[in-house]
Amino acid sequence: MKFSMIAALALAFIAPLAHAAQSDAAARDAIQKLARERKVEAFEKSPIPGYYQAVIGSQMLYVSEDGRYILQGTLYDADAKLDLTAMRMARVNVAKLDAYPDAKRIIFAPKSKPKYTVTVFTDIDCGYCRKMHSHIAEYNERGIQVDYLFFPRSGPGTPSFNKAVSVWCAADQKKAFTAAKAGSDPQPLQCDNPIAEEFQLGMQVGVDGTPAVFAPDGSKIGGYLTPDQLQAQLERVAAMNKSGS
Repeated sequence: MKFSMIAALALAFIAPLAHAAQSDAAARDAIQKLARERKVEAFEKSPIPGYYQAVIGSQMLYVSEDGRYILQGTLYDADAKLDLTAMRMARVNVAKLDAYPDAKRIIFAPKSKPKYTVTVFTDIDCGYCRKMHSHIAEYNERGIQVDYLFFPRSGPGTPSFNKAVSVWCAADQKKAFTAAKAGSDPQPLQCDNPIAEEFQLGMQVGVDGTPAVFAPDGSKIGGYLTPDQLQAQLERVAAMNKSGS
């Protein structure tokens, strides 16, 4: 009798664990089949009951426990008024962006210690990118450091891509960058450069247009932003992170 009772209790404890493992396995299998050879960067329980969430590249997918249903889209917490998908992707993106070295960025920094640092993916020939760079002095005056990475939207081997290479290879990168943003074609130059890897990094963090501005926490906060708009967005992100939301 005692043995039967112990066995029953053990079964009651083990059965839910076995079920959970089976659910996890089915969901993982469904995601892996969809991902094929792409890396699944994160797999975890979702805020939606009965669903897991997975990060593949710059995408967030939601999969039911049995692996039958897969959703792609934005998950909002209506009560808290939070974009849960964007918040989770920001944590993925910040790890990638923080790992990218300063030596491969073109940095416009304030004279004093910056209050905020943004990462901006830019295209030499993008009109709004040029407009944004026209405010660079005011961004810096407000204590905002701008770290530029190149994202030639037309892709490798195109005129915009080659201009980015030429700017990178210039003796004075910042001067060549500013001149190119003002509409001057840079002197054609070639050297070892990070333009292709920055283009790939942009795709990995979900850049789908330029300029693409990322806050210090990895969240994408906009395209072209005036100094007032950029400062307001950075203050909003800082306040949200401070509150622990």
